[in-house]
Amino acid sequence: MGSIETGKKVLETEANAILKALDKINGQFETAVDIIFKCRGQVVITGMGKSGLIGRKIAATMTSIGNPAIFLHPAEAIHGDIGIIHPQDVVIALSTSGETEEVIRLLNYIKRLGIGLIALVGNPRSTLAKQSDVFIDCSVQAEACPIGMVPTASSTLTLAVGDALSIALMEKRGFGEEDFRGLHPGGSLGRKLLKVKHLMHAGKEMPVVDSEALMEKVIRVINEKKFGIAIVVRNRTEVLGVITDGDLRRLFLKRIDFTKTRAVDCMTAAPLCIDENKLAVEALKIMEDRAVTSLVVKDGAERLCGLLHLHDLWRTEMI
Repeated sequence: MGSIETGKKVLETEANAILKALDKINGQFETAVDIIFKCRGQVVITGMGKSGLIGRKIAATMTSIGNPAIFLHPAEAIHGDIGIIHPQDVVIALSTSGETEEVIRLLNYIKRLGIGLIALVGNPRSTLAKQSDVFIDCSVQAEACPIGMVPTASSTLTLAVGDALSIALMEKRGFGEEDFRGLHPGGSLGRKLLKVKHLMHAGKEMPVVDSEALMEKVIRVINEKKFGIAIVVRNRTEVLGVITDGDLRRLFLKRIDFTKTRAVDCMTAAPLCIDENKLAVEALKIMEDRAVTSLVVKDGAERLCGLLHLHDLWRTEMI
């Protein structure tokens, strides 16, 4: 069998292992989610070898969605690190055989603390499965390797079940975009979830002038706020238009008397606006498509609430 055929066979075997496990997402699974949801401490995940590597990934996923989780190496646990487990915690133990010696040796301590034990096992009749409060069957018909011994389909299924637990818990907690952004302030994920309201200038930072203000005041506001634009309003929050540096130059060439002309007579009406809850990447696209450097920001009631400048997006390294 050639490499391409082997690669396809491996993916097919692992995909089938996951699909055949759909019936195992049952009441046991729901109980496991409830146990984690009610946990007042942290989720301690343990496993040896490949199961340990999968456990580290599950712990990282749970932590990323606001559910504190750590990985505890079972061999190190029985040499002092077991003290990391506290009475308010929950333990998730991973083992393909369900008889992994280092994991089994932790059971007495876990039972003595009286804490919840969830097992992801490949043998429903194993010691680990029997001793757990709830177990999820992660057995597979065959591994993807030709000798049937290298953990492949079994480890993939266990990882998928860990993801299923994490996402079910995420939904049960009502964990949303705003929560995710708060836990990912750096990196591309955090930048993609930034909203306009997180970057805009509000309050006294905004370059705002009343529609009846004279143009000489408009010039002072543009100069002081340094955004190259003034937002013309009525009744403080109703946006009527904008006046930019470019508008001032054009008005000057027309010999407009800035000491006698009102802002409302010089503004560009119906300026480009964006809702404060839109993603920052959406604002960037509008700026690029319309070749502008600023957007007026409104709230859900169409009231002025801020100004977003291209420089604010540059600082996030979004560009």
